[in-house]
Amino acid sequence: MAQPKSSERNWIWLLCLFAAVHVFIFSAAFPFFNNVDENIHFDLVIKYSHGTIPHTLAPISEETLAYVAAHGSPEYRSAMEGPTQTATGEPTAAAQPTAKFAAEKNYESAQPPLYYLLAGMVWHLGKAAGLHERALLYSIRFLNSLLVGTLVWLGYWAARTIFPERILPRVGVPALIACLPQTAFYSIQNDVLSPVCFGAAFICLVRWLRLEKPDVRLGIATGLTLAATGLTKFANLPLLLLAALVLLGKTGQWFRAGKLRASLPMLAWLALGAGLPLALWGLWCKHNFGDFTGSEMKIHYLGWTHKPFGEWWHHPLFTPQGLWTFSSELMVTFWQGEIIWHMQSLNFPLINALYTMLSFSFLGLALHGLLSRTGATDRPQRQALWLAGGCFVAAAAFLGFLSIIYDFQLCLGPSREHPYFTTGRLMLGALIPFLVLFLYGLDHLLETIKRDRTRLLILAGLVCFMLGAEIITDWSVFFSPYNWFHS
Repeated sequence: MAQPKSSERNWIWLLCLFAAVHVFIFSAAFPFFNNVDENIHFDLVIKYSHGTIPHTLAPISEETLAYVAAHGSPEYRSAMEGPTQTATGEPTAAAQPTAKFAAEKNYESAQPPLYYLLAGMVWHLGKAAGLHERALLYSIRFLNSLLVGTLVWLGYWAARTIFPERILPRVGVPALIACLPQTAFYSIQNDVLSPVCFGAAFICLVRWLRLEKPDVRLGIATGLTLAATGLTKFANLPLLLLAALVLLGKTGQWFRAGKLRASLPMLAWLALGAGLPLALWGLWCKHNFGDFTGSEMKIHYLGWTHKPFGEWWHHPLFTPQGLWTFSSELMVTFWQGEIIWHMQSLNFPLINALYTMLSFSFLGLALHGLLSRTGATDRPQRQALWLAGGCFVAAAAFLGFLSIIYDFQLCLGPSREHPYFTTGRLMLGALIPFLVLFLYGLDHLLETIKRDRTRLLILAGLVCFMLGAEIITDWSVFFSPYNWFHS
């Protein structure tokens, strides 16, 4: 692999810093607790910080209820109006429906533990540093700054591994991560850790595809990163299954080449690093929640029911209009998130349309480049790009599968009237593979432009659009009397 210039590395470090500051500012701008189950995830952070691993759908803790009552903003659940005030003129969170929340059980209790362990450690560090109340709450969100900064470097590493000679994807992947307007990055929830863990695993898988002889260190790294992916979120399951297929395929190649014996130590460390932690957590879920993923108890609590197999095929997803509804809404939330602000989605139709158009266009161009074989990509690059495409398709197909197998009963979203699981944050594990494909598609479009500077100017225009669109979309949030800037 060609070594990057020191000036390029310096720019990437600046992008890491910019990403951390970007996430810090927007995390501080959003008050607590957003509509994307932030209070539920915060409750798990509190429980893990006390060393408690939930073994059932337990009630919300008293400590969580106290923070929600004191610091929750009504702006996520009420129409536009002036903030409620106390007799002294201070804003109050009295409109937060804490009574209803207190009656709930934490239906995310079976979520894997890795994020909550990290956030629980931050909670303890914040207390040791003398933080309290709202500052202590925000300290958990500010963990995301570190995670996204790390994600920028992983994006650069992945793009440089695949395209050491192409500056647009090499710089573009980390640049788009640094400017991504995904509101999940500004929230307390485990989705933010998925792209970090699987981003590292994706780099390992790309190296597996190029491996000529066994490497024990790569086996250990791959096993640990896949274990971390699985211990972050159940929604990463399709990525783990795809990774298993890739690793089995490579093992088959070694078998046919007579190298299986030499690869056994590497495969053993891989199985130990990935298999043991995931198996232990699966057994914990089976023992405490009734199934290996812990999802059935949550599904029952939410009131969903399994459809008979014969009814799956009547789903509107199998119509052109339904497929478009699912895919376009999924792309919008994948880029921008799902936060509701004053009873309105925090996005604009024109911006939604542009993200959807750019995504489908550049993914289509990437597919054209792979199928046409006229581009300058070599075999290892094509293998990596097909892997990236497989990751994104597997993640999207999993949400499509969830859409068709359940009757959502009285649930508001997804619902019987709109039975689409278009929750883009559940696909964030595939973020780096998606952006690798996205930038390859853009690079394929600009292949007649030979000057790198011109390509980078086009990339800069895309980045400016993303930042400008996010500022316009989220501008009103900065004036919330409940956020960190007004605490």
